[in-house]
Amino acid sequence: MQTENVNPLEKTLNLAVSLVQFEADVAKRLKQVARTVKMQGFRPGKVPMKMVEQQHGGQVRQEVLGESVQKSFSDAVQQSQLRVAGYPRIEPKADHGAGESMEFTATFEVYPEVVLGDISASLIERPSVTIGDEEVNKTLEILRKQRVAYQAVDRAAATDDRVNVDYRGTLDDVEFPGGQAKGFNLVLGEGRTLPDFEGQFVGMKAGETKKFDLTFPEEYHSKELAGKGVTFEVTLNVVEEAKLPEIDADFARSMGVADGDVTKMRDEIRASLEREGKKRVQEKVKTQVMESLLEATKLALPTALVEMEIERLMEQMRQSMSSHGVKVMDGMQSPELHRDQAKRRVALGLILAEVVKSNKLNAKPEQIQAQIVEVAQSYEDPESVIKYFYSNPQQLAEIESLVLEGNVVEWALTQAQVVDKSIVFDELMGKK
Repeated sequence: MQTENVNPLEKTLNLAVSLVQFEADVAKRLKQVARTVKMQGFRPGKVPMKMVEQQHGGQVRQEVLGESVQKSFSDAVQQSQLRVAGYPRIEPKADHGAGESMEFTATFEVYPEVVLGDISASLIERPSVTIGDEEVNKTLEILRKQRVAYQAVDRAAATDDRVNVDYRGTLDDVEFPGGQAKGFNLVLGEGRTLPDFEGQFVGMKAGETKKFDLTFPEEYHSKELAGKGVTFEVTLNVVEEAKLPEIDADFARSMGVADGDVTKMRDEIRASLEREGKKRVQEKVKTQVMESLLEATKLALPTALVEMEIERLMEQMRQSMSSHGVKVMDGMQSPELHRDQAKRRVALGLILAEVVKSNKLNAKPEQIQAQIVEVAQSYEDPESVIKYFYSNPQQLAEIESLVLEGNVVEWALTQAQVVDKSIVFDELMGKK
């Protein structure tokens, strides 16, 4: 075994497999095969060895050679204390069987040495938010609107009313696709249709009909209609007024509070908003920490790891699009579309592993348990969720990864410059 450096991350090992040992291993494997091989005219285990070799020798020799080369490579890597990234490319030498041994070359990449950079000058902005009555009231208004009921009224239609209409659109006196409907429900001001279209119904009463001209925007999704002027004839059938539910015991029960206690409902909404706010703060801080670590720590990336990550990202995209019934177009399969993201993920993975190792930040059982309990609180039956996580190794591993990331973030906050910034809940959630 001999090691050669091709570049800082790529190495070549010269391997040798003893011919004597190889032939001995082949003979041993053939004897094992002979015990169970079936051949017409012979009882199991009684087939002549020469016939066993004629029928199975080629396959056995290939299997033994592959195993021998792989063992030689594994032993060499272990002896040299190398951390192999990806899979080796093993090729026979031109005269690999000329002497007492068969010789091969294994070309492979190794993990880089990660030297963590200094993040003491990095600025981490940590949002701080307080959930008060205002935030609870806003959420209650959203929940009320989600449960809105409509009641027919005998008056002119106004913004926020729901109207039922018939319409017929023509372009140069010819109906165009999608320009006709009967019994179409439309909430005025909701923005589901063009403002110039739904605005025509404001002030109309049930039973009224009108005609109006409309010009579609230049950027309209239908190229056949973009920028074109059309004529609509519309009839308003019904005007309905929005009726929001009262915030009372019935409303509380509809929100899952069995005894209808409104105060308890408000407390649960507040707790839910606090969990949501805490999660968003953690995400924002984590994003900044990861950027700081990436900027401070420069390292070469093994091509093999990047290519494997690209394939993983492509497979995730295929599965996601397939689950939503979306066809994957040829252009979406280009590895280059995912290369930058793959490099970032590989680099972060190497850096985080080094931070955890250097600072002994491994996830503790009590941390994993606390994380699972926190996640479970957002479900109706937390106990069932907790049992599910502990019975599912893959889900448990994901929770452990979250804990490790959290440990890295907490460590980074002791190293970097942290500035607390008080913001309102809507700004935190990106609603402002």
